[in-house]
Amino acid sequence: MTDLHRWRHPAVLDDMFLYHLARLQAAAGSRVVRLCEGRYGITRREWRMVCLLAEAGQLQPSQLAEQAQLDRTRTSRAVTALLAKGLVWKESQVGDARRALLRLSDTGRALHAELFPQVQAINRELMDAVPEPELQAMASAFARIRTRARELEASSPPPKAPRNRKKPAAP
Repeated sequence: MTDLHRWRHPAVLDDMFLYHLARLQAAAGSRVVRLCEGRYGITRREWRMVCLLAEAGQLQPSQLAEQAQLDRTRTSRAVTALLAKGLVWKESQVGDARRALLRLSDTGRALHAELFPQVQAINRELMDAVPEPELQAMASAFARIRTRARELEASSPPPKAPRNRKKPAAP
């Protein structure tokens, strides 16, 4: 059976497209994780937020959560860590302390300026294995899959995971 057919009609875990994506992320992303955590003392999630803030200039925490595609609790934890590390500044809005703005500190901008080119190089090294026409086809396919995933999520969102994940959910 071809990989394409297996991905449309998976029979085992190794036939599933999302499983292959997770394996790719684990294999290819490990260099970025080691770089972020080992050399710079930040998690991959924190790095994602540093990049988003570097691109946007400033964001409200809810906007950051949306752009990072994280729930507000995970976003809040990461923002708290970034604040503690001095990488982000938080400014409360006059008249509404709940609506804060986040932006990179000078230290955060310096981190981004130093780390981003290294992550770009890792990305380039990975993409060097794929010819340009295949990269274009892959980008197009990923865009279609991402659109379809959003449509499926909007039409029938899965139930939220139970807070206590120690017990399996009842079927």
